Amino acid sequence: MTVAVGTSRFADAIYRDRIRRAAAEAAARDIDALLITPSVDYAYLLGYRAPAMERLTCLIVPADGQPSLVVPQLEEPLARHELGALGDELVIVPWDETEDPFWVVRDLLEGRAMRAAVQDQMWARFVLRLRAALDPMELVEAGPAMGGLRRVKTPDEIDRLRLAARAADRAMDEIRSERFAGRTEADVAARIRTLLLEAGHETAEFSIVASGPNSASPHHEPGDRVISRGDAVVLDIGGFRDGYGSDTSRTVFVGEVPREFALLYDVLEQAQLAACATVAPGVAAQEIDRAARHLIAEGGYGDAFIHRTGHGIGLEIHEEPYIVDGNGEPLLAGNAFSIEPGIYIASQWGARIEDIVVCTEDGSEVLNRSSRELISVD
Repeated sequence: MTVAVGTSRFADAIYRDRIRRAAAEAAARDIDALLITPSVDYAYLLGYRAPAMERLTCLIVPADGQPSLVVPQLEEPLARHELGALGDELVIVPWDETEDPFWVVRDLLEGRAMRAAVQDQMWARFVLRLRAALDPMELVEAGPAMGGLRRVKTPDEIDRLRLAARAADRAMDEIRSERFAGRTEADVAARIRTLLLEAGHETAEFSIVASGPNSASPHHEPGDRVISRGDAVVLDIGGFRDGYGSDTSRTVFVGEVPREFALLYDVLEQAQLAACATVAPGVAAQEIDRAARHLIAEGGYGDAFIHRTGHGIGLEIHEEPYIVDGNGEPLLAGNAFSIEPGIYIASQWGARIEDIVVCTEDGSEVLNRSSRELISVD
């Protein structure tokens, strides 16, 4: 799947800049070259998703010098077609079936690198063979370097996240207007997937529908349980629109809301709002988590908040930065992440509220606009 970004000239400029910044990030981290196989990182740098296969495809981004793309000979025409004019910026090195591509990589790095970084999702079979071929070169993780690039979204990327969020909002608003009682979790989940696609998503990646006692399980898999009056139902939905992810959660209650659950939900809603209000450049990621956790603990539910407050989002649903205690990295303008505190009472019920938030130059923007109020449904 090609990750389109507008006109080809505009696209070329974006990817040239990303490769340039990747090289600079490598240099700043004392890395001589980044080794990137087909993955989200590869698509981020080159603009297309190359097929991941047993034959090695490897983008080499040196800290200094021209980048190279090692590809199987049969994949060269596709690579050149997808890269377009960007291909002129790379040394494209095809290898045939009788060659050892790992030694091709070694030859390209010979005399240029003593410390190379391998992309986080690279297959173990490739890492092991690269380690053998490149010995005594040191291999380290490319994750910190690539994460440092991808976590700061451009205005174009934020536009895509905003449109994905609004499309997910439409699906969420529609499902909350429908009847729940008498339907299975799996039926409602299937309906949500349809609504996400109708709202403009290319893919519906997940549709958690967790009812009754299942709502106390944050990553419940929808099943055959029939939703009934008196059930809390956590809805966590998302997918990809134009290459960028959506992820939003809301909680509904089937029938009249008991006072006990209303009190729980009020604590949760205040905690989520406080976390959103804490977002600003320079604020440590962990402070967002602490803002939510403090109010939930004050409300008497501290032990019932059992996961981090959020995760970054972009070309992947889960990426940097992670909003969790212990992450002291300061937020930067352009960071995009979820804020999704939850309260879960085992064997009884649970609730979660989730929005995607972007850190801006002077504060934050909440991308999701659907109501966070606890809605009673039939």
